[in-house]
Amino acid sequence: MSRRPRRQMNQINVVPFIDVMLVLLIVFMVAAPLINPGQIELPRVGQQLKPPVAPLEVIIQANNSLKLRDRSKPGGEIPISRPDLVQAIKAKQATNPEQAVVIAADRNVRYEKVLEVMDLLQQNQVRKVGLLAKPAGS
Repeated sequence: MSRRPRRQMNQINVVPFIDVMLVLLIVFMVAAPLINPGQIELPRVGQQLKPPVAPLEVIIQANNSLKLRDRSKPGGEIPISRPDLVQAIKAKQATNPEQAVVIAADRNVRYEKVLEVMDLLQQNQVRKVGLLAKPAGS
């Protein structure tokens, strides 16, 4: 008995593939109406966002004197003492709680003096205290 070698098929039988795809199509068509879409709350046109408030700037000069500048209002720097600084900042934050405080120090001021002012503000529960830095390219 001689065996004939099997002939290779060079065609793909796609009938089982089509059957599976039709079953999946029917399953998705039946299941799609049963799925509840999620509810999304979109913003309304009438709502307005509050513009960000410019920060209060505490300036420490080379001679360790302090000045206060409110960038949200026109006007210049106001010389101020350390006890008055806390009261002035708390009064401004009472009217606008979102207003941040930044500390800007002269290049020649020792870092300890900057930390003293920052510590003074934090001990008196002044919120949103940060440091103001000059960009590297300036």
